[in-house]
Amino acid sequence: MPAAHTDERAMIEATQLLLIRHGETEWNAAARIQGHTDIALNSVGLAQAEALAAALADTRIDAVYSSDLLRARQTAAPLLRGRGLTMLLDRGLRERAFGSFEGSSFAELALRHADACERWRRRDPAFAAPGGGERLDAFYARVTTAALRIAAAHPGGCVALVSHGGALDCLHRCATGQQLDAPRTWVLRNAAINRVLVAEGRMTLIGWDDGAHLDAATDEASA
Repeated sequence: MPAAHTDERAMIEATQLLLIRHGETEWNAAARIQGHTDIALNSVGLAQAEALAAALADTRIDAVYSSDLLRARQTAAPLLRGRGLTMLLDRGLRERAFGSFEGSSFAELALRHADACERWRRRDPAFAAPGGGERLDAFYARVTTAALRIAAAHPGGCVALVSHGGALDCLHRCATGQQLDAPRTWVLRNAAINRVLVAEGRMTLIGWDDGAHLDAATDEASA
């Protein structure tokens, strides 16, 4: 009987995180590296944010956290409607900083910085882009620490966490035990819904790339 009681308590205190990458920007569409550069959503991204809110309209959400960068805040804003919630900004959810690489495409950089881009492509944990870039291992620690801290603040709740592609890559690895340098085999679509559970400081994947709402949003923005 005591064991059953313990299991029930753990289930009650597990926190569900809805992990959401921001909607599309013009730099996404042009395959340019954004990092900490503060880029707004384009028309497709704005439509994706509205479609995301509609898809989650019947889902209980106890808190909405966002990276403080504009593209994430614009994606999170429609989720607040009718919920009586205030957006909670957290710099720990920011994208990885890419220093002087920001604004360029990988193809452009590969011509000018072949060795650095090869380390980046191999997912070298110690690689940081020149000009103030962030090491991959430091980025991973920052993002996972932020997500676990947020989950711990809402035991038993459901929390929307709006962040960035690189950040969600880190959280997928955390939830599945993937190494930092392992090749990515999962997608990171703008404004798709990804779900993890956090209990006792451990993250578990329960659903990834729920994007049924996105096709209509893209069609609407292109019409």
